[in-house]
Amino acid sequence: VFRGRILARRLVGQETRYEVEVKTPYRHHFPLVAREYLWVPNTCGCPPLREGDEYLLMARRHVNYEHTLNRILLQDDGYARPWTPREDRLVREAARRC
Repeated sequence: VFRGRILARRLVGQETRYEVEVKTPYRHHFPLVAREYLWVPNTCGCPPLREGDEYLLMARRHVNYEHTLNRILLQDDGYARPWTPREDRLVREAARRC
């Protein structure tokens, strides 16, 4: 779970790649750097992430069977909401309990 600002969007094959500036990592089981690529396995614009806006994102690390591909994937059951101070407060409270 992290807060990020969408910098760019690009269609790559049957997927969408977003360049994201990581603002605040909340919970993560793998290291995040200041800028990451976030992959969405469709080209329909779902979820609708707009360039320049900030979001609270819950994504997964995806490593393929051959261990040649390691990326952050926002799946259909992932979480992407516009960031607000309220979202920040809720995530911080939840992190203390979990």
